[in-house]
Amino acid sequence: MARGETAGSDENALARPGRIGNVMLQNRLLLGPMAGVTDSPFRRICHEMGAALVATEMVSANAVRHGNRKTRELLDIHGDEHPVSMQLFGADPETMAYAAEALADEPFDLLDINMGCPVPKIVNNGEGSALMRDPARAEAIVRALVRVSSRPVTVKMRAGFTADTVNAPELAKRCEAAGAAAVAVHGRTREQYYAGKADWSVIRRVKEAVSIPVIGNGDVDSPEAARAMQRETGCDYVMIARAARGNPWLFRRILTGGPEPAVRDVYAMMLRHARMQLEAKGDYMGICQMRKHIAWYTSGFPDSAKVRARINQAASFAELKQILDDWADSAERRVHAPV
Repeated sequence: MARGETAGSDENALARPGRIGNVMLQNRLLLGPMAGVTDSPFRRICHEMGAALVATEMVSANAVRHGNRKTRELLDIHGDEHPVSMQLFGADPETMAYAAEALADEPFDLLDINMGCPVPKIVNNGEGSALMRDPARAEAIVRALVRVSSRPVTVKMRAGFTADTVNAPELAKRCEAAGAAAVAVHGRTREQYYAGKADWSVIRRVKEAVSIPVIGNGDVDSPEAARAMQRETGCDYVMIARAARGNPWLFRRILTGGPEPAVRDVYAMMLRHARMQLEAKGDYMGICQMRKHIAWYTSGFPDSAKVRARINQAASFAELKQILDDWADSAERRVHAPV
């Protein structure tokens, strides 16, 4: 997407192609990074459902510097999930630059800097959203990564650290001056975590403050909300994170319309997702990882509490499938039962 180009405000604006730096995107919908969620199987599913750009779980620059094995596992990127953004977090410009250079041969397409994570253990290290309290350090990190990275560098931030220190527009301008190719803004402060309502007006102010692409994030859980965010803020892209858990169909529904998934759609997706997880991580870890995904997939459907209780006892794919078979039969009967 060229500097200053906007998505427009018509009903099909989010379906238009775009570009961040030199990375071409098929539409204006992005999957946000989520620790413990956006692994390769989930990214691939969301990409197939319409997410133009997907993101890895956040990667610690310090862990890269110390050769942490589990960190390398976070960088398992499959060939059919591109374009993909790798999100890096840290508080030291030199360490962040070291990590970017150490990971230069990994097959990601964009490099994203985490300035939004609200988790105490991250914030207490001066990382994540703590960087919003130190704009000079945040800008130095962007400059360091732009200097060493051959990929476009983007930044994900919050509205501010507290309600009294909302500074996303000012920080976005610093990031732009340092060479960032785009900024994503979650319309909540760090002190809010994920409570309350996202303030989309901050995203609008960021859009008015910079000429690089702006990505809006926060409270987009329906096609109507996605269009409303783009219309009200003028943002160039819409990022969906928590609302995609158990609902990757949301991307497709925003782009092309259509109903919410039926029981059998959810059943088929859970089985496919489970097979992908087991293939990627083995039986034990694959089953463990699927437990939370199944809870999200079945949320709002009949008998979801029962399936969640049973799935915690599953130890193999065969057991998992039997539980989901039983759930799908029961849920379908209850959905179609006469009122």
